[in-house]
Amino acid sequence: MHFLITAGPTREPLDPVRYLTNRSSGRMGYALAEMARDAGHEVTLISGPVFLPAPTGIKLVKVETAREMFEAVQQHISHADIAIFAAAVADYRPVIKSEQKIKKSAATLTLELERTEDILGSARSLFGFKGCLVGFAAETEKIVEHAQDKLVRKGCDLVIANDVSQPGIGFDSAENAVTLCFSDGRTQILQQQSKTLLASELITQITRLEPRDR
Repeated sequence: MHFLITAGPTREPLDPVRYLTNRSSGRMGYALAEMARDAGHEVTLISGPVFLPAPTGIKLVKVETAREMFEAVQQHISHADIAIFAAAVADYRPVIKSEQKIKKSAATLTLELERTEDILGSARSLFGFKGCLVGFAAETEKIVEHAQDKLVRKGCDLVIANDVSQPGIGFDSAENAVTLCFSDGRTQILQQQSKTLLASELITQITRLEPRDR
């Protein structure tokens, strides 16, 4: 099978030296890509800016912004049987990018932000993807409730939710713990472990999923 996997953060520029981003390291997405490769699958990895070595045996597409990731997914998703959206894409970007460095002058600075492209939400409606669709939900409260809502709204077969407010897992960590929310209403907890081991279990579970009729 052919996997399309997104990973890492995006960066939304304010000016030539500053940007809006988040704490995603990309480790989870990269681990998923490597485990899918090791299981014998073809993998396209669309990655935001990370400090991780490029995995061998995988087609790596590097992007910077949410718009670039949107366009890369749109270009490559038609070749995929399974799409896993593990990237932490910025929800907002500055309406105006200053062509010059913004100087420190006034005591406060107000930024106007606009929504970025909804990549996961576009997989079914805009890209016409009919394969197995897996999303991630990084939450700080009502983890399962928010994940199940996301699953329905985005047309996913599975949403993998994690509590990023918990120390030692999620962002900036080599370990994670997640709750799987399936389209039939089932949930399953995978306890804290290395992202590599977790990715191996996730790939096993995901390859067993049967996409719902569209």
